[in-house]
Amino acid sequence: MGKHLVLAGGGHAHLTVLARLGELTSRGHRVTLVSPGPYHYYSGMAPGMLSGFYAPRQVRFHLRKMVEDRGADFVEDRVVGIDAPGRRLLLASGNGLDYDIVSFNTGSGVPQSFFSSEDPSAFPVKPIENLLVLRQNLLRWPKDVPVNLLVAGGGPAGAEMAGALCRLTETLGVRATLTLACGKGLMPEAGSRIRELVRRSLERRGVVLLEQGRVEALEKGLARLSGDIHCQYDYALVAVGVKPHPMFRASGIPVGEDGGLLVNDFLQSVAYPEIFGGGDCIHFSRIPLARVGVHAVRQNTILFHNLRASLEGGDLRAFRPQKRFMLIFNLGDGTAVLQRGRWSLNGRLAFWVKDWIDRRFMRAFQLSGERQESNNHPG
Repeated sequence: MGKHLVLAGGGHAHLTVLARLGELTSRGHRVTLVSPGPYHYYSGMAPGMLSGFYAPRQVRFHLRKMVEDRGADFVEDRVVGIDAPGRRLLLASGNGLDYDIVSFNTGSGVPQSFFSSEDPSAFPVKPIENLLVLRQNLLRWPKDVPVNLLVAGGGPAGAEMAGALCRLTETLGVRATLTLACGKGLMPEAGSRIRELVRRSLERRGVVLLEQGRVEALEKGLARLSGDIHCQYDYALVAVGVKPHPMFRASGIPVGEDGGLLVNDFLQSVAYPEIFGGGDCIHFSRIPLARVGVHAVRQNTILFHNLRASLEGGDLRAFRPQKRFMLIFNLGDGTAVLQRGRWSLNGRLAFWVKDWIDRRFMRAFQLSGERQESNNHPG
């Protein structure tokens, strides 16, 4: 008799499971995907979508159609709690959902401790749909009125978003003052050469780098930074460190220091063998993993194998994270900075490499509804 597999979130680590759902449903298993919306946007191409280099359809997966085409169920909702002993999920709607096996790929979010979720001028970088709203607001901005833009967070996400906003405002012909509040410095975990290349690119385009203070509060147009520094903004994009949803800790399930679901080598909860997870929402017990997309992508096939083995019986496969991997940062002006170990490359060739990798990834999983119609770059 078939079992019930619930997928909480349709992120990068679940894409192979979603693409091969037919192999599970055809064997009598019931599969349900719970997701806040019918689409999942690929974070690696999000800065390009904000800048206008990519159209939204080119950077998203049609989850609902992907699931329903393969005989599974789609529930537009959000998991907010877990009754692990009872194998039951609590949804934001108030409904419950029972499972035999569950896998979490719910990603991470920007902490809202220093700004109000009701502030219409502050946009966390996640969920990525926020970038579409900010883009639409700037498209409607009067071209004869200067706009003050603030990016909070000097890590790779903040730097990429600053570059994307530069391209967007230049393309629109909007006079913009763009400030990047770096807090602990610009990309502090990157190598010195990478930092310098990114710094040169942003400063050349007029981005003001504030490295002497971190953002402590956003209050409807006024940012307060440590060191008694204040900065006015019309729109703020918040790209500070992301964290997993607090539901794992609140549900009494073992978590790591960051609050992520604590998993073993098999991407399986250390306390509940019927609970799995991948991507940004987990804490890998063997070694801490950087929150970069390469890990979630490589967890794809491991999760599919282990979920199928848990449903039908079989040996689990261990996830072995890469010790060295390539990172490419989109600077927004048709160039990028590529880093692998001590080796780096910058310029248009680096962006071409990133664009080729991203488009190939999208073609592999855009299986229902959303297609890239050509290889031509939009706008």
